[in-house]
Amino acid sequence: MEASITLKKVGKLVGDKTILAGLSFGVERGSLVAIVGVNDSGKSILLKLLSGFENPNYGQVFIHGLDMEKRRNETRQLIGYVPYENDLDPWLTLEQNIRFNANLYSVDEKKCADRLKRYSSALNLDSFLKEYAFRVSGGIQKKAMLVRGLIHDPDILILDEPTGYMDAESIRLTWDLLKELKGDKSVIYVSNSLSEIEQAHDRILVFHEGRIQMDGHLDKLLESTVDYHQF
Repeated sequence: MEASITLKKVGKLVGDKTILAGLSFGVERGSLVAIVGVNDSGKSILLKLLSGFENPNYGQVFIHGLDMEKRRNETRQLIGYVPYENDLDPWLTLEQNIRFNANLYSVDEKKCADRLKRYSSALNLDSFLKEYAFRVSGGIQKKAMLVRGLIHDPDILILDEPTGYMDAESIRLTWDLLKELKGDKSVIYVSNSLSEIEQAHDRILVFHEGRIQMDGHLDKLLESTVDYHQF
């Protein structure tokens, strides 16, 4: 199967500390992949690197076969990134935040309106769209960030703790949507929740000290000799 993301010997340093150590792996198109590991294992930095918000110190990242460093504008169009921390403009409404991102990607009005309606309805976000970002809860903010990440219809969706701050119903709606998108889009996410990790029926990457320690389906990993619960 064709890869949507390919890393070749990618490394990232912060000062004299190695955050990512010569990573080489690929992500198949349309797959759902979980990245797990202890804190400070390099997970969030990897997501920023895949999204184009960090540059590797060495190695190459390819998005649909395009070298991200050489074709940054093209590859950024293919990616939707949702960070862990809220980065919405607090003085804009949720809808204004989402539409601002649509404008950055030159999404026409009809497509923007259609996608806004589809994803907001799926996440029960409709009634909050006219609220200022600073007035709503962290879970509502997170759902708005997800819609914002989808508004330009990216091929690849990269999520750092996709259901952070959400209540149980919002978590269910979010995973219903992500599983619906699987196949049409590649979904890569970081989580420390076992219940969320179990959603990744395709593949789980376990990180430790900037390296991939385990790689495979959850059933395979649970059968391994490494104590899974430590992650």
